[in-house]
Amino acid sequence: MAEGADEVEHVTDDVLVLLLRQLTVESDRFAEMFGEAHGLHRTDLNALAVIMDAARMGTPMSPSRLASALHLSASATTSVLDRLERAGHLYRDRSATDRRKVELRMHDQARQIGAEFFLPLGERYAAAWRDMGEDERRTVARFLRGSIAATVEVRGRLAP
Repeated sequence: MAEGADEVEHVTDDVLVLLLRQLTVESDRFAEMFGEAHGLHRTDLNALAVIMDAARMGTPMSPSRLASALHLSASATTSVLDRLERAGHLYRDRSATDRRKVELRMHDQARQIGAEFFLPLGERYAAAWRDMGEDERRTVARFLRGSIAATVEVRGRLAP
């Protein structure tokens, strides 16, 4: 799409689906580059993202919550965690409030490696969004939240 085309184009549902799909494909390609550079499977990358997001929200991530978030069996989750632990990206820690529970924590070095790779993309996103006013940003956020919720709902209906 040519720059400025969004100002004259009629943005149908089909156009939004196309753009969302293109963003998903490009994001996947970008994440795969990181995975290839660091010997990580796509599921490993997804696990790190879920663990990192939980930490940002101040919610400790447990192996069972991770399994649920990624829709993995207990044994598959253990395999992912073992790979990430061996690679030095995370460690399992006992909960400070309930010693029976295990919490997943990322090593600072893993965060730094991820930041070095993904920060330029975040900076470029910020530059691309710089001209958007607060109302436009709220609309985009509402669009993304609605799209995520719709994806989760349909996935849930189709999952075995």
